[in-house]
Amino acid sequence: MKKMYFIAIYPPQKIIEEIKIFKQDFALNFDNSKALKNEAHITLFPPFSREVASENDILEAFQKINTAVSPFEIELNGFGSFAHPKNPVVFVKSETNEQLNDLYLRVKEIFNFINYSFHPHVTVGYRNLTWENYLKAWEKYQEKEYKTKFLVDKITLLRHEENWITIAEKKLGLL
Repeated sequence: MKKMYFIAIYPPQKIIEEIKIFKQDFALNFDNSKALKNEAHITLFPPFSREVASENDILEAFQKINTAVSPFEIELNGFGSFAHPKNPVVFVKSETNEQLNDLYLRVKEIFNFINYSFHPHVTVGYRNLTWENYLKAWEKYQEKEYKTKFLVDKITLLRHEENWITIAEKKLGLL
């Protein structure tokens, strides 16, 4: 049996709750119920499918990621979007951050079987967001202010059951 996995950074619960308010707005006002499916996070490695029998290999690979870096701050500032007519996305923007890019490259050294571009962000509206509702939402959110920051001190490996569940965490820090 196959399961989905991915690697992410989660902000503190306070920020997850703040971003959930935006997701609830998308569900209520832009018919985007899928917005509420996941908690706020920044994806370091996108979802991939593997046999559950391979889970130990995934866990071993996750433990091999070099996280010997000092914890660092990520600043979230304002909203952005991917204006793809078939799959539009609205998100909270992450400020450019060299330490985050370095951490992404460290993950990519081990998890290198999917080629993808890294655009760190926290998704708010996506999946069942229609183009028409995206345009309405973007009109509201493109100038909306939201600014916060948080300390990144670990990365998380998740598996999809009915929801995404944490199966491993790895702390950042110099040895």
